[in-house]
Order: sequence, then structure tokens, then C-alpha cells
Amino acid sequence: MSVSIPTPHNTAKKGEIAKTVLMPGDPLRSKFIAETFLTDPVLVNNVRGVQGYTGSWKGVPVTVMASGMGIPAIGIYSWELYSAYDVDNIIRIGSAGSIQDDLHTMDIVLASGACTDSNFAHQFALPGTFAPVADYTLLNQAMRCAQARGVAPRVGNVLSADNFYSDGSDGMDPWRKMGVLAVEMECAGLYMNAARLGKRALGILTISDHLYLDECLSAEQRQTSFTQMMEIALDTAAEMAGK
Repeated sequence: MSVSIPTPHNTAKKGEIAKTVLMPGDPLRSKFIAETFLTDPVLVNNVRGVQGYTGSWKGVPVTVMASGMGIPAIGIYSWELYSAYDVDNIIRIGSAGSIQDDLHTMDIVLASGACTDSNFAHQFALPGTFAPVADYTLLNQAMRCAQARGVAPRVGNVLSADNFYSDGSDGMDPWRKMGVLAVEMECAGLYMNAARLGKRALGILTISDHLYLDECLSAEQRQTSFTQMMEIALDTAAEMAGK
């Protein structure tokens, strides 16, 4: 399905969206990134208050725009960005809850794959089960950028869950047994759209809490650790210029 500009959810004009878009879930975090890191940020979209800004980082154009919460929301925004605005790369930056004992708060995860309990893939009429994965070029570049900043991210599977609250008796136990690192709510939908449209996608996540251990970031710790994640994503965006 092609989409024309402006879209139902984006009033930016052609050329106002950069080739790489960073997507936090929270619109206020989008605003924070733009005002804290980008040079000369300009508000290019504010439909439904998502706050999309384009500026530059290390001389490279970068857009940061919120996705909202859940696969349906990021599914809409990422499809429009890829298909209408010729975006090549979308990097989701957000929080996740650890379900492994050796993955703790403030750790950073590069989501190489995204399991899901969502029915999002049904629309593609596939004769089997699709495995949503990150783009390797983005993943490799993000690892290099993290290491350059002295950070050692964990790389592996996450779960993109449809429900934040669940009354399931087993909770996360089955996913934990399969080695899934953490749970979040968007990566799988983003990865599927990228695959369908021949684009690149990656999730860079900060562990904000632990579902099995008594660990939860304070407001101050969240600010520090999320900033580290943002800088890795911005460095990755800069390195992807022209690729």
C-alpha cells in the first residue's frame, strides 16, 4: 500500500524527514532528544502530538519522532515514514523489562530478533511463521558505536508483547526458558514493516526494570542510562549516512 504526502499522521513536507529516524515511544522524549542533542532542530510534524523534529548530529541530518506505544502505533508511523518519506533506517530507542537474571537495569540491549504474541504478521498472508529480525548493517554499526563509547550491549532476542498487563498464569516463564532477554512492545512490528518494504530497522533498548528481581531505575538513573542509549543511536545514524 503506497502512501502520499502529507499522510494521515504526518504533515511534514517532502525532504523534511531525514533518511534515518530515531523513534522513542514517548513524544516528550522525542522533544528532549531534539533539544539536547540535535543542532538546529525544527518541528516538522506534530499530528496527535508525536513531536517529530529534524536537525543534525555530527553534521548529518537526523529526524527523531515518537512512535507511541505498541505494535499498531509503530506499525502506522514506520509504514508512512518508509513508504511516503523515503526513510531508509528507523532505530527504535526505548525501555524494556529484563526477564534474565544476568541482565540488569541500565544494561543496553541490541534486539537482533523480536519474538511476539501479536497477530501483526497475519496481514502479509505468509504460509508459516515469520521471524522478525533487525538489519545486520544497523546492528553491526550500533555495536561499533557502543563499543567506541565504552559500552558492551547484550545482543539477542526480545519479546514484543501486545499486553502490558497480563493475567496469564505463567507470565514470562516460557519466554525466559527460551533465552529471550527482555520484553517490550514495538520491535517486531517495526522489523516486519522494514522487511516488507526493503528497509532497515533496529531496536536499541535500555533495561528499566526487572520482572524477576527487585530492580527498577529511579528517575535520575533513567535519565542517565537513556541518554547513553540515545547517543549510541545518534552515532549510528551519523555513521549510516550514505549507506
